[in-house]
Amino acid sequence: MRTVLYPLRRLAVGIMARFSNNRPYSLVEWLWRKLGFLWCCMRRIVRFLAIPWLKSVESQADPEKSVEDQQNCPKVNVEEKVVEVVEVVEAEQSRCIGQNENSAAGKRAADFNRDLACKRPRLGSGDSDEFDSDDEEYRVETTDELYCGYDSTWESEGDREEAQRGTLMRNRRPAASKHYKFSRFENSARDMQNYRHDYPNQTRPQRFINPVSDDKPNLNFYLGSTPSLPDGVYIYQFHSEWYAKYDQLEFVHSYIQWLFPLQEPGMNHEATTLTKEEIKEFCQNRNAKASLLKSYKLMLDFYGIRLCDENTGEVKRASNWRDRFDNLNSHTHNNLRITRILKCLGTLGYPHYQAPLVRFFLKETLVRKELPNVKDSVLNYFVFAVLDKKQRRSLLKFAYFNYDCKDEFVWCPKKIQMMWSRQLASKPQNGNKKAFEYWSLDKEDEAKDQAN
Repeated sequence: MRTVLYPLRRLAVGIMARFSNNRPYSLVEWLWRKLGFLWCCMRRIVRFLAIPWLKSVESQADPEKSVEDQQNCPKVNVEEKVVEVVEVVEAEQSRCIGQNENSAAGKRAADFNRDLACKRPRLGSGDSDEFDSDDEEYRVETTDELYCGYDSTWESEGDREEAQRGTLMRNRRPAASKHYKFSRFENSARDMQNYRHDYPNQTRPQRFINPVSDDKPNLNFYLGSTPSLPDGVYIYQFHSEWYAKYDQLEFVHSYIQWLFPLQEPGMNHEATTLTKEEIKEFCQNRNAKASLLKSYKLMLDFYGIRLCDENTGEVKRASNWRDRFDNLNSHTHNNLRITRILKCLGTLGYPHYQAPLVRFFLKETLVRKELPNVKDSVLNYFVFAVLDKKQRRSLLKFAYFNYDCKDEFVWCPKKIQMMWSRQLASKPQNGNKKAFEYWSLDKEDEAKDQAN
């Protein structure tokens, strides 16, 4: 009660003093001061009345709890509760982010057998047997700073269960999450792992399903039975009439889905995605595979590249590489086309062509410093389109050795980078000089390319 009466008493004293001429200041000044004083009084009154009301509301909300129970109730540790809530939220967020990985992790055994079943030539004569076995030194913990849960490159056969659990630990690497290059790599790794694991649990939107009754449109197109849609061009016409027609190949965007079909939809809604049965029959059909090889040569020529060996897939610069490189560097949508070509090669019977083409682009971007607008796609997509895990490791090692700012290299775990850095430190030794010749640009190849 005193809280309410004290301000009122002071207000009354102030009024009496004002009208008795005991205060020297003006009426406006006096009113201004009294308004501020009244505001303070109102705040006190509200506080005085609100506190008992809140207590009564709390008591009404839980009438069954006695005063003795409230006194004996243990104190709640607010910090512990906050930590528990944060952990639950983080776990739920990680589950949502990694749900695609968890669904795809069950398919990794198929990917492993697929890698072993493919007999592919080595990248070069100087490549050692370093990646032939899953050695203990290449085991990567999920807590590694640059561990990516969508990349099975450094995963051994016994690590699959740990990798499934590792998707929930992705938020524990603050250094990686702050690096924009790693974030971009992680996003692309989801797509590439979905491809390498043969598109598990994939559902196709209705708008991408061709309404015609033809159940094998891609195979029939490659056998010359049906034309592409909407262009109406047969496969033999592409190979004969479109060869070296660079403007046509550049500005028409509806043919690439027919020349290099995938199990995922593209921008041409009249093209149809591959089915499992169609892939099996395609790989068993020599005529279809021969036509796919011609399509590959068609696009290589468009990019200024030539196929030197049809057995190994080795590629070199073509005679018109300068003009074609300028076009490739200025029209970055071709990066998506090359990614599609690499995926198609691995799906339809030419997986041994993947690594030579990727190594070619690594040499051009990292060693020769050509195609700067293609470099990010090479590291984020091209390398991880290679189905053979050992070849992916070898390509990443080549990329790391030739990457200028190694502190910004995010495409393999830190543990692997530290091991390779120690190998680089021993490079000047004569005993290791021969082993490192493979990782640098061959002078003989450079002289041939300059001659072209």
